[in-house]
Amino acid sequence: MEALRIARGSAACVSSELPSSAAIRMPRNRRFAFVGVSSKRDTGEGVRALRCASRRTDRETTSGVDGKDLEKVLVRDSPVDYQKASPNGKTEVVDDTPHPITGGEEEPTTIEGSETTIQVTYNIIFVTSEAAPYSKTGGLGDVCGSLPISLAARGHRVMVVSPKYLNGVTDHLFEGLSDLGCRIKVSCFGGEQEVAFFHEYRAGVDWVFVDHPSYHRHGSPYGDNYGAFGDNQFRFTLLCHAACEAPLVLPLGGFTYGQKCLFLVNDWHAGLVPVLLAAKYRPHGVYQDARSIVIIHNLAHQGVEPATTYGNLGLPAEWYGALEWVFPMWTRRHALDRGEAVNILKGAVVTADRLLTVSQGYAWEITTPEGGYGLNELLSSRKSVLNGITNGIDVNDWDPSSDKHIPFHYSYDDLAGKVKCKTALQEELGLAVRPDCPLIAFIGRLDYQKGTDLIQSAIPELLQDDVQFVMLGSGDPDTENWMRYAEGTYKDKFRGWVGFNVAISHRITAGCDILLMPSRFEPCGLNQLYAMRYGAVPVVHATGGLRDTVENFDPFSEEGIERGTGWTFSPLTKESMLGALGNAIKTYKEHKSSWEGLMRRGMQRNCSWDNAAVQYEQIFSWALLDPPYVK
Repeated sequence: MEALRIARGSAACVSSELPSSAAIRMPRNRRFAFVGVSSKRDTGEGVRALRCASRRTDRETTSGVDGKDLEKVLVRDSPVDYQKASPNGKTEVVDDTPHPITGGEEEPTTIEGSETTIQVTYNIIFVTSEAAPYSKTGGLGDVCGSLPISLAARGHRVMVVSPKYLNGVTDHLFEGLSDLGCRIKVSCFGGEQEVAFFHEYRAGVDWVFVDHPSYHRHGSPYGDNYGAFGDNQFRFTLLCHAACEAPLVLPLGGFTYGQKCLFLVNDWHAGLVPVLLAAKYRPHGVYQDARSIVIIHNLAHQGVEPATTYGNLGLPAEWYGALEWVFPMWTRRHALDRGEAVNILKGAVVTADRLLTVSQGYAWEITTPEGGYGLNELLSSRKSVLNGITNGIDVNDWDPSSDKHIPFHYSYDDLAGKVKCKTALQEELGLAVRPDCPLIAFIGRLDYQKGTDLIQSAIPELLQDDVQFVMLGSGDPDTENWMRYAEGTYKDKFRGWVGFNVAISHRITAGCDILLMPSRFEPCGLNQLYAMRYGAVPVVHATGGLRDTVENFDPFSEEGIERGTGWTFSPLTKESMLGALGNAIKTYKEHKSSWEGLMRRGMQRNCSWDNAAVQYEQIFSWALLDPPYVK
């Protein structure tokens, strides 16, 4: 029961002088902001709930706020509502109940007519295996490095919990952290494991890093040159247990986040969090008002391990069914193989309050047999709480008018720098400097998902045309070797950069005319968003987020004006891909005005995280409509 004692705030790392979360009141000098939240409960009362919460403007702890100094107004679907007359003669409804997630007291707003605008601020906990710039292998790191900042800027209190990876290369990224002096022990894997917490407050976000020796090794967060780490289940089980304790025991800015939180659980690495909330905490009265939202970035990875490992996860035996996974007969290796396993992402889908994917198209695809990877029936059964929100990008980091990685700057109003970036890239790569020659690029992991095998099969035919092609990426060794071979074979037209370099990826994006993305599946995709912002035209397979974000070029729309930001192709065949590329190349060479229109429409597209943050807030409000998951 040590973990539960810690969960109740009795850990040694919490100061005895710190008041409990229930006793904390916010400062009088706090600013307030409001946004409308409408709710309609299953009882059919249909009363509009206007929930208010204060925005934190300092990180001080105070003894309290006199309720007489505040004019609280709230309309609730609750039997405990009180009406009073305001000084201006209008009838108002007063409620003194703390907000179910923020825990703060409701603050005033005036109801004028039938429309009221208020804002609810939340205590948000991101749990993730990576967060840029501290750790990143793909889109997950970008999302968890940017979305928390956008939500914090909108007034929410945000914490990101991630491992403190020390691999000898990126150690300098963690040098600015402070040791919180908090050590806790969590029960899992046959004993008590001690973890420490490190912290940095940056861009309005509490970045919290879980420290344990298992995170100190060479390689990526998940593996090295020899493959995935064999103890990844252990490493991310520790992360999940620590993330559940962090809001309770870390007095950040003077006080803890407390029990009234929204947990944003990213992929299988964090998938034990909603299970732990339901199985370990709520039965003992902890996290009764918390909610969990699982964000699926890539369903292909689910955290599946042998069934015998369930006892290591620190969960009660009766919760095995939530994670139980049985492989079909045709996948089993021998007659005695019963196909029994535990699936962490499945457990998260079962116990989470809401489900999210990183695009609307992917939210549909994962409910199909082709895209569901065995979870499609379960996900279909939870369609009522499944939504998709397209990722945004860091528009400050990816801005052609100020990008520090590119040699010339340009913008929507002045595209002259785009051609200069192209010629500079051609010089850097040793290609003929030809501004009139279409330059096609591929940037991404070299693996089956990204469709690099399709590129290999198409290159001999594609390079018969007057084009140049550059590839940047690493991954499959055979594809890396092919890139070296292709560079030697097509010396005047093909360049391959094996590895990944942030600066060169920016320069390729700024210098290329066409970005090719023949992905077999793509939950969201970010490179096509980067490309459009930099005036490069994407040619993509019509799947997932690629289909959602790239509008197919239409030169003959009904309104008599051109539409579209690129080309999509389907089915995923060499012929279909070459057809779309052929249309793009012909448009580039023969229809300059249409090409410039494609560039400008792409550059005008709103790809910021602020747009996505508004949609996330709507999901937060929906998560509160129903009670939390209990068995």
